[in-house]
Amino acid sequence: MTNVVLLMADQLPASALPVHGDPVARTPYIARLAGEGMVFENAYCTSPLCAPSRAALLTGRRPSATGVYDNAAELPASTPTIAHLARAAGGATCLAGKMHFVGPDQLHGYEERLTTDVYPSGFDWTPDWRLPAAEPVPWYHNMTSIRLAGVHEAAMQTDYDDEVAFRSVQWLRDRLRGRHSRPFFLTVSFTNPHDPWEVRRRHWDMYEGVDVGRPRVDVIPREQADPHSLRLRDMYGSDEHPLTADETQVARRAYYAALSYLDERVGEVLQALDDTGLAGDTVVLLTSDHGEMLGERGLWYKMSFFDGSARVPLIVRGPGVARGRVPGPVSQLDVAPTIAELLSAPTGDSRLEGESLAAVLRGEEPGPARAVGEYLAEGVRAPAVMIRRGPLKYVRCPGDPDMLFDLDADPNELVDLAASGDVVERLRAESDALWDFGRLERDVLDSQRRRRLVGRALARGAHFPWDFHPFTDASVQFVRGDSAANERPWRLRPRGDLPASDG
Repeated sequence: MTNVVLLMADQLPASALPVHGDPVARTPYIARLAGEGMVFENAYCTSPLCAPSRAALLTGRRPSATGVYDNAAELPASTPTIAHLARAAGGATCLAGKMHFVGPDQLHGYEERLTTDVYPSGFDWTPDWRLPAAEPVPWYHNMTSIRLAGVHEAAMQTDYDDEVAFRSVQWLRDRLRGRHSRPFFLTVSFTNPHDPWEVRRRHWDMYEGVDVGRPRVDVIPREQADPHSLRLRDMYGSDEHPLTADETQVARRAYYAALSYLDERVGEVLQALDDTGLAGDTVVLLTSDHGEMLGERGLWYKMSFFDGSARVPLIVRGPGVARGRVPGPVSQLDVAPTIAELLSAPTGDSRLEGESLAAVLRGEEPGPARAVGEYLAEGVRAPAVMIRRGPLKYVRCPGDPDMLFDLDADPNELVDLAASGDVVERLRAESDALWDFGRLERDVLDSQRRRRLVGRALARGAHFPWDFHPFTDASVQFVRGDSAANERPWRLRPRGDLPASDG
């Protein structure tokens, strides 16, 4: 019997972890996980934005295939996810934490959801490609988020992740309390180290006197920067209100403090697997929905195909998983088919676009040689796409010049080789085979129009949010007068769910 635990961070680039060469971060639990398993050195999210990336990871399909174009786009309830596949195969499925589902379906195949989400589930954050591309939107990041960085003993994001870890650990302990024979797929999804980096004193003090470094690449002068980077900088106002050197240092220190906080929550879940005896039967995957530019090139947040934004950790440990490192590019589209194979879940008509990495995890195959990405949200006015093939990264957005980087020779992505001729033409042809740019642009614009109309309507009159509200039945959890009820194992379930004797 194999169980799977998917651990997710939010806004964590691979480059911020010591296992990928960062000299600053203090993340012993993630380091332990990496030392006991396999590290994918060049894993890429499918879209460098929360909701599209998470939907792609769970469905194994690109945003252009599911319609989850941005952070206010709905994943249709009829779209199969890895939770559906695992559940159909007889596995128990549970979600704790953030998944940024938009719309009334807040489960998407999970039997249980232990917490609500940290972000809204409505259409409020729908972009509008009809507006000037660099025009700030009132609901999006601005540099205030960076300037809030520092010590905040009580903060929403740490409170949230405390609960995510607590509920997840309790759920794992509950496997020992009753008749739970089914293999399980548990997703534990934290919101840290997403901005704002409001951290507790203890984690801030971990970096007292530590050189938290400076961006390897300074702010690119506007006349030298690519058009998409300029749009992002204008959108969140980093050129209009530039950070001082001291403010940048504070922000970076707070980010690392948030990362150490996250590492401790990961450690709690790993310790629970050890303490319950489940670790020997459980494959653990750790990844993030996207990265964080952390001031590189004058950029913050994500929404870019530069490695700080798009390259994410992917670490896997468990029974049958070899120890080592995989250098070639892989995609988060490969996560769903990998979990399906680990759980012996038939993929059927799920139309997965990725490929299983199970043989790679066993050390039997070298792995894929390509990763692809899409960005279809705010900051562009046409589909932006990426192809990472071998050491080459190709970025294309109609209306912008193509970009091409050789990451082996140029890891900081400073030398654009797009004028090099044949290579760009081959990759452009490959992108034409993968995407119908005109149709995709029309589809995105149509989706935005429809969601803006519905969103305006739902904002009037009585409002019924689509938030998920966990239900705790105290008569099951604690001692009450009904002795029969007290014999049932502890539960945290929505009403109408499976009987307590079911796994």
